[in-house]
Amino acid sequence: MILDILLPYYNGYHWCGEIRKRSKVPILFLSSAADNMNLVMAINMGGDDFIPKPFDLDVLTAKVQALLRRAYSFGGGGGLLEHKGVLLNVGDATLAYREQTTELTKNELKILQLLLEQKGRTVSREELMKRLWDSDSFIDDNTLTVNITRLRRKLSEAGLPGWIKTKKGVGYLVEE
Repeated sequence: MILDILLPYYNGYHWCGEIRKRSKVPILFLSSAADNMNLVMAINMGGDDFIPKPFDLDVLTAKVQALLRRAYSFGGGGGLLEHKGVLLNVGDATLAYREQTTELTKNELKILQLLLEQKGRTVSREELMKRLWDSDSFIDDNTLTVNITRLRRKLSEAGLPGWIKTKKGVGYLVEE
């Protein structure tokens, strides 16, 4: 949803509040009322981002795509992913295998979800880092290694040792 602050009858803050009562859809404010007070109000009322007018179309496109990536999962068909007897429930961040359920952290879930969505294909470290930390800030490469190590440990404890394969210098994969 793209909203302006200055609208006829009711302003964008009103509509944002009404939308938030019913939905968690991403809301982007796009307005010429771009002072700090309006920016803070837009975010406090439930907006996810703010772009001041005049704006560059490429910036708008990039921000909309980033909001959609964060809000919705476009791979893998939804809440459950299954492979070789392993069931990943994306909705509650759990992995079920042989009547044992393992809880996953947010990052472990994102890693495993991407690997299962791309099973049989090597997923690069860059792709994983982009999925995990979709921001402009620099994330230490070692942080991904730590997350993969923790996920592998949980998989091994669940009876799935060696389930995530490493392709040295390329990335990781779950074999078909």
